[in-house]
This record gives sequence, C-alpha cells and structure tokens, in this order.
Amino acid sequence: MARDLARRVLELEAKALLDLVPRLDASFDRAVEMVHGCKGRVVITGMGKSGLVGAKIAATLASTGTPSLFLHPAEAVHGDIGMVVTGDVVVAISYSGETEELIRLVEILKRLDVPLVALTGNPASTLGRYAAAVLDVRIEKEASPIGLVPTASTTAALAMGDALAMAVLERRGFTLQDFARLHPGGRLGRQLVTVESLMHRGGALPAVRVGTPMREAIRVMTEKRLGMTCVLNADGTLAGVVTDGDLRRRLERGDNLLALNAEETMTRTPATIGREELAAAALHVLETRKITSLVVVDDRRVVEGVLHLHDLWRTQLF
Repeated sequence: MARDLARRVLELEAKALLDLVPRLDASFDRAVEMVHGCKGRVVITGMGKSGLVGAKIAATLASTGTPSLFLHPAEAVHGDIGMVVTGDVVVAISYSGETEELIRLVEILKRLDVPLVALTGNPASTLGRYAAAVLDVRIEKEASPIGLVPTASTTAALAMGDALAMAVLERRGFTLQDFARLHPGGRLGRQLVTVESLMHRGGALPAVRVGTPMREAIRVMTEKRLGMTCVLNADGTLAGVVTDGDLRRRLERGDNLLALNAEETMTRTPATIGREELAAAALHVLETRKITSLVVVDDRRVVEGVLHLHDLWRTQLF
C-alpha cells in the first residue's frame, strides 16, 4: 500500500536525522566559528539536489543575520567565481564528495585561500580533504524504493545545514527583535511587528501634566480620539492615565468632574509596555487586562507613546 511505503520513507529519513547527532564533534564547532567569524559572505554551493538544499541553507542564514548567497558550481567555473572574495567562507555540499563541478570549484577556492566547510557523506573524499571543517552527513540508505533517488541524504544535509545556521544564530546573539527587522513582509512579518511601529507618538499622543484641569484633559481626550490621556509628571514620566471609564465612574459617584484636575481623576497604576515589545505581546496584555490602550514607556517610565487596540485590528495583524 502507498501508506506502507510512505511510512517506510518517513522512518528511514527520521533515522537518518537521528544518526547525525552522535557525529556532532569538534569539526561542527569549527564550522560554527568559521561562519560566525566570516567577515564577508557565506557562499553555499552544490550541484543538483545538493544545490537546492544549499539554496535553502543560504536563505536560512541570510534571514537570521548572516550575509549569505548561493553559487552554482558550474556557473562559478565559467566566471561567477568572481562573486567570491577575500573574507568569504564557502560551504560546499556533495554527498559523494567527488562531484566533478564542485571539485573544480574547490581547487580554485584553494588558490584564492578561501576557507571551506564541507557537508558530505564521505569525509575521506576529495572535498573532505580540502575542507577546514567537515560535517558528516552519511546515511545508512536512501528512502526511495530503488535506493538511488536522493531522499534521506538530502534530508540529512538540509537538517545539518539548519543545525549549523541555528548554532551560528545563537553564537551571534540573534534575537526575536532582530528577526522581526529582517522579516517585514507577509504573515510572519505581521506577527513580528513591534509596538514602536504602531504606537501614537508626538502630536498624536494624548498627554496632559499633573494638575491640569479636567476641562482641558477632556478636551485633549476628545481631540486625540483614543478614549484616554496620559498624565505626566514634570520630567515626562508617567503619573497615571485618565480614561473614558474613569470619567464614567466619577459621574456615577456624583462627582463634579469640572471641579477636579487630572491627578485627582487618574488611574495611578496603568498598564504599560516597552516600544521594542512585539505587537502580539501587547495584544495579550490588552486582552488579559480587558482594556483598550497601553502606555509605551522607557526604562525610566518616560512616556514614548500610546498603543490602542484598534491599531492592532486596523493593521490586520491577528
């Protein structure tokens, strides 16, 4: 049955990945340091299916803060080798380690004194001997019924490339905020939007000083149309907020709002957030606290902006 074959394929590929774990040795550490210390670009190269794997590894490195590109080895020996310059590091992928086009390219790289990392199933191959660091991706057998179609071998190479990229990411101290800056588009990018990019600031920020008469505070709330205003101390730090809810509660108690000032009316412990936090984190606070606005403050509680629930809805982030 088709499902029996599919199960066999998945089991063989899963085993191929698990077999890589014991082979993570000092050579892997060396490869991480080479890529992390690269002053130029990390150039990934490989033929055929290995080339497709290499293109994905290059994309993963680039998206996680390591300048990287894919170089086709056949095109390289016909002029594209000019893409490789001093300071680059090359990662070459070949299961046999004897791919003709790749070996020709590696011989050129050796003359250029460009350091080489090899992903190969044969560390003793020509490619393995040329490399300063060898990542052993050998497998027990391919997952195809005829035993020849690159399946488990390409899965192993791809997984080792991911392991290398993630180790470099951690070595680099790459953060979620760094990732957000490199992914501004698409659904993923929208999920990584920061509070700073959405908050109301400057002239759009509703704010009054401590002691401001409520008539003026209400005018600011009406003008800025966020249903609230920040109340600031003389140094710009947050003293509290006055919201539409605060006004309703005062009226229900029979207070004469216009006889009060902002400090007498405000909530003194409003919810706040930092400008570098993700919009998703802000939404969680808004929903948990059942409020509609968050004050954006710095480490000294100086007010930098206000984020409203409608800002998240309007941008279709969630």
